[in-house]
Amino acid sequence: MAITSTPASTDTTGTTEAPPTDRLVMGPGRWVSNWQPDHPEFWSGPGRSAARRNLHWSVFCEFLGFAVWQLWSVTVVFLPAAGFDLSTSQQFWLVSLPPLVGAVLRVPYSFTVALFGGRNWSVISALLLLIPTTALALALSTPETPVWALYLVAALAGFGGGNFASSMANITFFFPAREKGAALGLNAAGGNIGVAVAQFLVPLAVTLLSFGTFGPNLPMAALIWIPFILLAAWGAHRYMHNLSHARNDLKGSLSTLREPHLWLIALIYIGTFGSFMGFGSVFPTLISLMFPAFTSLELWGAAISMAFLGPLVGSLARPFGGRLADRRGGARVTLGCFIAMSAVTAGVVLTLPWQNFWLYLGLFLALFTLTGIANGSSYRMIPLVFRLTVPAGDPVGHERKASAALGLIGAVGGFGGFMIPQVLRASHTANGSFDAAFWVLAAVYLGLAVFTYLVYRRPGTALARANV
Repeated sequence: MAITSTPASTDTTGTTEAPPTDRLVMGPGRWVSNWQPDHPEFWSGPGRSAARRNLHWSVFCEFLGFAVWQLWSVTVVFLPAAGFDLSTSQQFWLVSLPPLVGAVLRVPYSFTVALFGGRNWSVISALLLLIPTTALALALSTPETPVWALYLVAALAGFGGGNFASSMANITFFFPAREKGAALGLNAAGGNIGVAVAQFLVPLAVTLLSFGTFGPNLPMAALIWIPFILLAAWGAHRYMHNLSHARNDLKGSLSTLREPHLWLIALIYIGTFGSFMGFGSVFPTLISLMFPAFTSLELWGAAISMAFLGPLVGSLARPFGGRLADRRGGARVTLGCFIAMSAVTAGVVLTLPWQNFWLYLGLFLALFTLTGIANGSSYRMIPLVFRLTVPAGDPVGHERKASAALGLIGAVGGFGGFMIPQVLRASHTANGSFDAAFWVLAAVYLGLAVFTYLVYRRPGTALARANV
């Protein structure tokens, strides 16, 4: 997605008037026509405060999107206690469908900001979250709900996954070049942490708010989010802005699809962000199956799931991965993370016979931390790789192609959130255990490490010399 500038106005004498830098020129619908973040006077005046206000509400909206996206990851472990008769395979399908649909929706969501405006789409995308939450509350109100209906409602949670693409596309327009990385990192981390918060709050909600009913009150897993969704929609409508100079360049975006490095980095991102989403989706289910006594811990009458710790550390590690990549190089950090992820995943298999939950939890926390670091480092590679590989005479330009690649790579990477649960499901169905799946994943991470080295770190290549 590219940025095209609105020309400065011209008076009747033919003199071009520079847009004002001391205020926002805002029309109906909060459309701003003079946004100039790289102009020092504008940025130190009205620009910085307005950009930060948009960032804050964007983070809140995206946070709710991730929370809704991952509601089924933690709710599914309570279904048997509520009377739902589901096989292990069916449970894995329920946690796989939201990442799949979310990854697909990220592609059209990448273009919505330019079509509707960042503020307008933030309101719309927030309100769309009412569909999966309301549907979940209705579907889980009775264990008589058929499995096909549960699958359909789980798929609707994918609306939350699309929010990432539109939110990132919107925020990138608001900040000057020197601050884009930090702003996008905060926006991404604020969204990712919604996974951890959902996995922490849902067990509390379904147990503390059972109101004396037998078993968990599953509809509360969805109903608790509705007030926050309405607040996010109101805040986006009241405080965010649309930027008139942000226009979608469909031709430029489509030309990016012909760039080999779009697909090469997307493969890496499946291993980094896809692993974060995939393990985030299945970790509560894995704990419930492997260590049922630790599915939830009782604290003052409330149930607390330890699974939230994984997405929490992964989310917090993402900004650190970006900063580390700035100093060490994104490919180098990503390569190191893949090697470590392979070793940790193998360690999970080798230590399973010990049946030590705390060791199991520690290994997964290490794995989540590595995925978070690799998320930040691999995402940082995109603009530099496109700057080095797109020819100087390219009519679209490396900046516009890199901007489009950010959203498209994020969409492709999201498919890992579907693939990992399905690999684990297939292993359990075939062998009654997850050992084969973890060995496959360990081999995949090692293969991705070799791939990253050969493409981006091999000595003597221009990309290695540039320390991408």
